[in-house]
Amino acid sequence: MGRFSLPEQKPGGLDSPVTAKVMKYGAKAQVAVFRLTGGRIGGTWRIGAGFRKPVPTLLLEHRGRKSGRRFTTPLLYLRSGDDVVIVASQGGLPRHPQWYFNLRADPETRIHLKGRRDVAVTARVAGADERAELWPRLVELYADFAKYQAWTDREIPVVVLSPRP
Repeated sequence: MGRFSLPEQKPGGLDSPVTAKVMKYGAKAQVAVFRLTGGRIGGTWRIGAGFRKPVPTLLLEHRGRKSGRRFTTPLLYLRSGDDVVIVASQGGLPRHPQWYFNLRADPETRIHLKGRRDVAVTARVAGADERAELWPRLVELYADFAKYQAWTDREIPVVVLSPRP
């Protein structure tokens, strides 16, 4: 394990409410900085495997399936042709993130990329064959995705965001 690498084994306390709070408030800070700078700051992930190989980030808008409120979540992404691919890893936690369920309920949404705001997209979960093709590319993009998958019993969903006219 390198100095900036995540451990191979799931860290103790990953499932703690404190970890969830840290992730929540860290994400809120990243969203604020990304918006303020148009993605010049906050548009790249430099933690874990991203330290030596920075990964692009986007802001995903989604509507709460129960509350109807608008939320914004920063996520790593991969370009695949015209599509943008995101991963519902939630750092290897045992549950899918809320944004995943929100997109399943309301797949018509918007993303914000560095220098590009309000890109209209439709979300869909990659099927088994498509996930099998995309997963190695995602791990190449951000090696810690493989660790997150090893830390959880659930299959981490891959979500494809296709542009809308």
